[in-house]
Amino acid sequence: MELNLRNPLIFFDLETTGVSSAKDKIVEISYIKVYPNGKEESNTIRINPGRHIPEEATAIHHITDDDVKDCPHFKDVAKELSRVFEGCDIAGFNSNRFDLPLLVEEFLNAGVNIDMTKRKFIDVQTIFHKMEQRTLVAAYKFYCGKNLEDAHSADADTRATYEVLKAQLDRYPSLQNDVNFLSEFSTQNKNVDLAGRIIYNDKNVEVFNFGKHKGRAVEEVFRILDRGYYDWMMQGDFPQNTKNVITNIKLRCK
Repeated sequence: MELNLRNPLIFFDLETTGVSSAKDKIVEISYIKVYPNGKEESNTIRINPGRHIPEEATAIHHITDDDVKDCPHFKDVAKELSRVFEGCDIAGFNSNRFDLPLLVEEFLNAGVNIDMTKRKFIDVQTIFHKMEQRTLVAAYKFYCGKNLEDAHSADADTRATYEVLKAQLDRYPSLQNDVNFLSEFSTQNKNVDLAGRIIYNDKNVEVFNFGKHKGRAVEEVFRILDRGYYDWMMQGDFPQNTKNVITNIKLRCK
């Protein structure tokens, strides 16, 4: 089934130095940009992370320091990439929890403030887990009847994710071929920040989604319950996007 799109939809995947969206860096990004008329554009870019790629990361994606030593740093391609993503809805596999927060963190560190507030996010992994409870390799085999060759390369994983979503739409009549529906269906929480540290509760109030104040209103914690919590978070190992969100709430408290 071909996708029913109002805006261009970008499928993307990252290979990185590790699994922290706050601390780790991108070493490869691959994307497929699908337009409402069905036209596709794709690209894969190797990135020099400016640091050693740990051996355990290389063991997964097979990208070494030598492979990226002559590649651009993210700041060198950030403006070009922001133009690619501008005005697009976004899809990926586990992208809402990891790839998207890390990508935005890289943009912020490069001085590029990309606005995601009006975008729709489709996490194909969430759809898959709700429907079948497996991994990307199994999803590709299950939905597409193919073996995923060269798994954990950004290009192969991105293409597989795109094909899996189309196959999911063919398989499940209850899934609407609509980006708004798919975004809502594949979102587990109503995130305020991209990493999901702050979410909206059922009363549309920003609450903490982690730690000792989980479930409590952020504004209430900052104003009354634990006035030092904001400073602790700002000094802690949280993504810059999360710090921006809590700063806006803190300023609103004043």
